[in-house]
Amino acid sequence: MSAPNDGKPSGPESRADGLHMINVSHAFDDHQVVRGVSVFVEPGELVCLLGPSGCGKTTLLRLAAGLEELQVGRITMGDDVVADGQGGPQLPPEKRNVGLMFQDFALFPHLTVFENIVFGLNDRDKTRREWARETLSTMGLADYADAFPHVLSGGQQQRVALLRALAPAPRVLLLDEPFSGLDVNRRAQIRQDTFQILTDLGIATLMVTHDPEEAMFMADRILVMQDGRIVQSGQPVDIYFHPETAFVAELFGPVNRLECRIENGMLTSPLGRHPAPEGIAAGAPLELLIRPEALNLAPLPAGGAAEEETLLTVLSARSLGRSTHLTLHLDDGAGGTMLNARMPGVFLPEIGTRVTARVAPENLLVFAKQDA
Repeated sequence: MSAPNDGKPSGPESRADGLHMINVSHAFDDHQVVRGVSVFVEPGELVCLLGPSGCGKTTLLRLAAGLEELQVGRITMGDDVVADGQGGPQLPPEKRNVGLMFQDFALFPHLTVFENIVFGLNDRDKTRREWARETLSTMGLADYADAFPHVLSGGQQQRVALLRALAPAPRVLLLDEPFSGLDVNRRAQIRQDTFQILTDLGIATLMVTHDPEEAMFMADRILVMQDGRIVQSGQPVDIYFHPETAFVAELFGPVNRLECRIENGMLTSPLGRHPAPEGIAAGAPLELLIRPEALNLAPLPAGGAAEEETLLTVLSARSLGRSTHLTLHLDDGAGGTMLNARMPGVFLPEIGTRVTARVAPENLLVFAKQDA
């Protein structure tokens, strides 16, 4: 389990060209937006800052880029201190050799695609100019080298913006919501293309997003931010299946909430009895969170439900193509509870019919109940 406010992975000592942000804090006037955060990104690693708007993730990115002056803490790239909040150096952005890509791409409309990519390169830098030409070709943009940005699609503009950030061979790449402006149909392919380029280059990359699916796909590690702090860090699969707080669980999508309690080593809820998770004391006020896809539904068999199954009444069932979304009523003896479920494929029971539900114990997310 990762300690809060510590984004450092286990492993060897950091190599050159990694990004280290150590005990960083930042405030705008009297509003504290970053609170003692440490972020470590090794060469070849993509780390994603995930969290809702206003949690401090973009401020961290701007501090790394040098767009905001560091107030507290230290930022290093490789062996070089680029910002020191204790009166040390504060290198300007152009001295840090970082690649920065904003969500609006910010291409120069009066420059061609190729001119946008090599903007800022020395005219004598033939190696990087050749790299730009070759990469344009591998990304299917060779025919647009002399075109202007307004003729490009959103996905093509995103590729050009990425290549512009990478053209100077930066030590660190910083991405701010790089896919937010793309339509749903193109986003998956552009993510895949970007992932492949960054994997091939082996550059330390820090990315900001509020999209959990994006973070799951792109990141080697995710740092979840809440109110200016890192509240959980780890590999995407660990954070998704083992959230440490209800906030982290809900960040990855809608959940069903139920009251529960521990009795005689068993977790008791309206969905039945299951072995109690370790580390949770009996008698504490608890709540149970269940993701819609964790509810395994089946038609009610002629012989009735099995002991480990729960009966639910179907209120709605809507096919989404690859999956079916269902709204269900659980009679818990206190007026009932509405539950949402998502089943793979087509599962369309008649409205008003009864279905059975099972939940695997590993899909039960139990947390201390928070005061309203």
